[in-house]
Amino acid sequence: MPQDANTPKSLPFTRDSRADRYLVEDPLALLIGMVLDQQVPLEKAFAGPWVLRQRLGAKLDAAKIAAMAPGELTALFVDKPALHRFPASMAARVQDLCRLLVDEYGGDAAAVWRTAATGDELLKRVKALPGFGEQKARIFVALLGKQLGVRPSGWEKAAGPFGRAGSLASVADIDSPGALVAVREHKRAMKASAATAGQTSRSAGAKQALEPARSPRGRRTGAGKGA
Repeated sequence: MPQDANTPKSLPFTRDSRADRYLVEDPLALLIGMVLDQQVPLEKAFAGPWVLRQRLGAKLDAAKIAAMAPGELTALFVDKPALHRFPASMAARVQDLCRLLVDEYGGDAAAVWRTAATGDELLKRVKALPGFGEQKARIFVALLGKQLGVRPSGWEKAAGPFGRAGSLASVADIDSPGALVAVREHKRAMKASAATAGQTSRSAGAKQALEPARSPRGRRTGAGKGA
């Protein structure tokens, strides 16, 4: 991965120094870590590429992974401890990712961002990768810009809210073990706030539904006196 003077030697995502270094050393490892980063702890997701490399017995190679028999790759994901909560589906997604990299970028994962002229082009490319939705693609653009020096024109805008400095909104802001804790706490607080807001909204709606309607003159409507 092309690096400038400020590019870190590792990304402190996993609590395993070797796995952290591998995320910087191998662009494919970083992409696979992002794909795995859902419905499992962040540490497990980003340690996955290093574990997969060990199980393969060789460096990650998009062309080789793309050409593997699906069952062979799935077995590596399922082997205990499994690489993910849903190992079979993630194995298929990683293989789809590698096939697209081979077809579109000659198997060179870093080409996805190395040759992107603008932030919008980078975002478009990342969104086209299997396993990357709108939000994850913006987070990845932010990660590339904030930590790895990949900053094509307009990258901050393309990253959306995740591109703001010190946002603590995603993995893009984790540059130390302390930042990992801070991002996790920020996310927890945001979820709690959203849950509270949702409960307040539901309570207000229920109260409104229970209030009797009023006539245009302000009188309550409803059943009249019994005959």
